[in-house]
Amino acid sequence: MTDSATLADLDPGLLGDMLKVAGAPGYARWQDQIRRTGGCSDPIHITGWSVAKDKASGEVLHRYSTENEPGARLRIACGNRRASRCPACAWTYAGDTYHLIRAGLAGDDRRNIPAAVREHPRVFATLTAPSFGPVHNRPADRSCRCGKHHQEDAPELGTALDPTAYDYAAAVLFNNHAGQLWQRFTTRLRREIAACAGLTQRELRAVARVSYGKVAEFQKRGAVHFHAVIRIDGPDGPDTPPPAWATTGLLDRSARAAVAHAYTSVTLPAAADQPARTFRWGTQLDVRPIKAFGDGSDITEQAVASYVAKYATKAAENTGTLDRRIGNREALLLLDVPDHAARLIAACLNLDPLYPDRRLAAWSHMLGFRGHFSTKSRRYSTTLGALRQTRADYRAAQEREARGLGDVEADTVLVLASWQYAGHGHSPGESVLAATIARGIQLNRQTAREALQDLRAQEGEAT
Repeated sequence: MTDSATLADLDPGLLGDMLKVAGAPGYARWQDQIRRTGGCSDPIHITGWSVAKDKASGEVLHRYSTENEPGARLRIACGNRRASRCPACAWTYAGDTYHLIRAGLAGDDRRNIPAAVREHPRVFATLTAPSFGPVHNRPADRSCRCGKHHQEDAPELGTALDPTAYDYAAAVLFNNHAGQLWQRFTTRLRREIAACAGLTQRELRAVARVSYGKVAEFQKRGAVHFHAVIRIDGPDGPDTPPPAWATTGLLDRSARAAVAHAYTSVTLPAAADQPARTFRWGTQLDVRPIKAFGDGSDITEQAVASYVAKYATKAAENTGTLDRRIGNREALLLLDVPDHAARLIAACLNLDPLYPDRRLAAWSHMLGFRGHFSTKSRRYSTTLGALRQTRADYRAAQEREARGLGDVEADTVLVLASWQYAGHGHSPGESVLAATIARGIQLNRQTAREALQDLRAQEGEAT
């Protein structure tokens, strides 16, 4: 059921489909499947079977087939990271990202990342895009250049004051090369650290390693920028101490010098009616030390991990663009894309023939950006794959327990299986019912989180 609608308000066809689903004999099992996906809004349907046998004797320990499932299908989570596509799976992805980032800040014994990593120099850096023309904004101490004081949710925020003068081509080309700019920044950062320490590149690699975890975020104006945790370790990563000369202040100075250096730029030659351009990071660079516990002014480990996790599930949707590829220009009108985002998308389509290797048309829905939204260096912390495997192992253990195989060693069991893809998604009625289940799961999580916060507060008062 929707939050504001009653049964009488629903479309008769939708209501009929809901009643058909809810009245089906396998409805309870269908609900269980949807709960197991976390309330996924676009589950994958599979059909098939699995058989668990004892390796030594060949005895069949358990047999499963989708023949007895609702619609003869098993529904599994789609795994999409985008909150605009599947809030349930995005929640899981954000949680994994949170633990990945926090493990690199506070340590994680299960991942062989010692708590001593807290003592390593680390900063939270934000690298922004340059200006492509004035846009509507909310300055803290004055009105916007248009003379108005915009509300926080004003639709004109981030849009060009003068669309005819705004450099839309430069904006999407910057987004398209942002990943290359980041690569050059990290390369230059190592050189700056070595220079500050009076070492050569080879000498630096022998005593220290620079690690990072980052996430991309789109500003309202449609320009991408990066938030990054940057850390100095010993030569073998987080489990080795950094050299004595490695300080947070040195890392701060090195990051600022790397952004300002001429090497950290990308030059594009002139093409047809487009001039030659040199792209650099914007002047709004923010580098702040990360503290284990804040005093109201410091940025803390938990705040950083939460911030990165939040933006790991977003793309360019907050600019008014789409969360899927655009087939043609007519789609901009049919889908009612706002003017500023539509101009950025049109710039991608116009520039695509001039820079065929950059695939601007294919990434026009991302306003030209073609990189990964969250990335990390090899030795920053654990991996998303390892976190997913831990979750899969936990669920497998639950399944073995439910099937009466909890006391059987996993290594002694042979599993034979055959699975086929059978579709995805929900019928209209299933979508409404699945959304209700997802809201219930979300409410339970929120309640549990608030209870935990209250408990921690009480423990703090007691001490």
